[in-house]
Amino acid sequence: MFLGEDLLAWMVIALGGAMFAGNVAALVRPPKQRRDANDLTKAPVVRSVVMATIGAIAMVWAFVSLL
Repeated sequence: MFLGEDLLAWMVIALGGAMFAGNVAALVRPPKQRRDANDLTKAPVVRSVVMATIGAIAMVWAFVSLL
C-alpha cells in the first residue's frame, strides 16, 4: 500500500497544511489587482482565520496520531 497503513493521516496532514497555508497567504498578501468586478479587494478576515485554525488543528491532530 502506498505510504503504508498511515495514508489517511498523511492526507489529512497535507490537506490541513494546505488549508492553513492558503488562508494565511490570503490574509498576509492579498492580490494586487482584481480580475473582475466580483472579486473582493481582500479576504474576509474572520472566515480566513477560522478556516486557517481548522486546517492547523487537523494538521497537528494527524501529525500527533502518526507519533
